[in-house]
Amino acid sequence: MSQATAWILLITAGLLDAAWAVSMKYAEGYTRLGWTAVSLMLLAAFVYLLGKTLTVLPVGTAYAVWSGIGAAGTVILGILLFGEAFTLGRVAGIALVVAGIVALKRLPG
Repeated sequence: MSQATAWILLITAGLLDAAWAVSMKYAEGYTRLGWTAVSLMLLAAFVYLLGKTLTVLPVGTAYAVWSGIGAAGTVILGILLFGEAFTLGRVAGIALVVAGIVALKRLPG
Protein backbone atom coordinates (compact mmCIF):
# COMPACT_ATOMS: atom_id res chain seq x y z
CA MET A 1 0.00 0.00 0.00
CA SER A 2 1.30 3.44 -0.85
CA GLN A 3 1.68 6.28 1.65
CA ALA A 4 -1.06 8.24 -0.13
CA THR A 5 -3.48 5.32 0.12
CA ALA A 6 -2.61 4.85 3.79
CA TRP A 7 -3.38 8.51 4.52
CA ILE A 8 -6.71 8.27 2.70
CA LEU A 9 -7.61 5.16 4.72
CA LEU A 10 -6.49 6.87 7.92
CA ILE A 11 -8.67 9.92 7.27
CA THR A 12 -11.56 7.60 6.46
CA ALA A 13 -10.97 5.71 9.72
CA GLY A 14 -11.05 9.01 11.63
CA LEU A 15 -14.33 10.02 10.01
CA LEU A 16 -15.79 6.59 10.77
CA ASP A 17 -14.68 7.06 14.39
CA ALA A 18 -16.74 10.26 14.61
CA ALA A 19 -19.70 8.50 13.00
CA TRP A 20 -19.28 5.67 15.52
CA ALA A 21 -19.51 8.10 18.43
CA VAL A 22 -22.74 9.52 17.02
CA SER A 23 -24.13 6.02 16.48
CA MET A 24 -23.44 5.21 20.14
CA LYS A 25 -25.49 8.25 21.15
CA TYR A 26 -28.35 7.11 18.90
CA ALA A 27 -28.04 3.55 20.27
CA GLU A 28 -29.02 4.93 23.70
CA GLY A 29 -26.80 2.70 25.78
CA TYR A 30 -27.04 -0.07 23.22
CA THR A 31 -30.77 -0.46 23.87
CA ARG A 32 -31.78 0.24 20.24
CA LEU A 33 -30.94 -2.79 18.11
CA GLY A 34 -30.59 -1.05 14.73
CA TRP A 35 -28.27 1.67 16.00
CA THR A 36 -26.36 -0.90 18.04
CA ALA A 37 -25.70 -2.87 14.84
CA VAL A 38 -24.63 0.31 13.01
CA SER A 39 -22.33 1.20 15.89
CA LEU A 40 -20.64 -2.20 15.91
CA MET A 41 -20.18 -2.13 12.13
CA LEU A 42 -18.61 1.33 12.27
CA LEU A 43 -16.33 0.20 15.08
CA ALA A 44 -15.18 -2.82 13.09
CA ALA A 45 -14.65 -0.72 9.97
CA PHE A 46 -12.50 1.96 11.58
CA VAL A 47 -10.41 -0.54 13.55
CA TYR A 48 -9.78 -2.50 10.34
CA LEU A 49 -8.80 0.61 8.38
CA LEU A 50 -6.59 1.91 11.17
CA GLY A 51 -4.86 -1.45 11.35
CA LYS A 52 -4.23 -1.44 7.60
CA THR A 53 -2.63 2.01 7.76
CA LEU A 54 -0.24 0.85 10.46
CA THR A 55 1.49 -1.37 7.92
CA VAL A 56 2.79 1.83 6.28
CA LEU A 57 2.52 4.76 8.70
CA PRO A 58 4.26 5.25 12.06
CA VAL A 59 1.97 4.08 14.87
CA GLY A 60 2.29 7.25 16.96
CA THR A 61 1.50 9.56 14.09
CA ALA A 62 -1.32 7.39 12.74
CA TYR A 63 -2.99 7.00 16.12
CA ALA A 64 -2.74 10.70 16.93
CA VAL A 65 -4.14 11.72 13.54
CA TRP A 66 -6.95 9.15 13.73
CA SER A 67 -7.98 10.12 17.24
CA GLY A 68 -7.72 13.83 16.42
CA ILE A 69 -9.99 13.50 13.40
CA GLY A 70 -12.41 11.45 15.46
CA ALA A 71 -12.39 13.91 18.36
CA ALA A 72 -12.78 17.03 16.23
CA GLY A 73 -15.39 15.36 14.04
CA THR A 74 -17.37 14.23 17.07
CA VAL A 75 -17.41 17.74 18.51
CA ILE A 76 -18.60 19.16 15.19
CA LEU A 77 -21.28 16.47 14.81
CA GLY A 78 -22.40 17.01 18.40
CA ILE A 79 -22.93 20.68 17.63
CA LEU A 80 -24.74 20.01 14.36
CA LEU A 81 -26.86 17.02 15.37
CA PHE A 82 -27.47 17.39 19.09
CA GLY A 83 -27.39 21.13 19.66
CA GLU A 84 -24.27 20.97 21.83
CA ALA A 85 -22.67 24.27 22.74
CA PHE A 86 -20.85 26.16 19.99
CA THR A 87 -18.39 28.33 21.89
CA LEU A 88 -15.12 30.08 21.21
CA GLY A 89 -13.40 27.64 23.56
CA ARG A 90 -14.65 24.62 21.65
CA VAL A 91 -13.66 26.17 18.32
CA ALA A 92 -10.21 26.90 19.74
CA GLY A 93 -9.94 23.32 20.96
CA ILE A 94 -10.80 21.95 17.53
CA ALA A 95 -8.29 24.34 15.95
CA LEU A 96 -5.58 23.05 18.30
CA VAL A 97 -6.40 19.45 17.42
CA VAL A 98 -6.26 20.25 13.70
CA ALA A 99 -2.97 22.13 14.17
CA GLY A 100 -1.52 19.10 15.93
CA ILE A 101 -2.65 16.80 13.11
CA VAL A 102 -1.09 19.09 10.51
CA ALA A 103 2.16 19.26 12.51
CA LEU A 104 2.36 15.47 12.76
CA LYS A 105 1.76 15.11 9.04
CA ARG A 106 4.11 17.89 7.90
CA LEU A 107 7.03 17.89 10.32
CA PRO A 108 9.94 15.52 9.77
CA GLY A 109 10.45 12.56 12.01
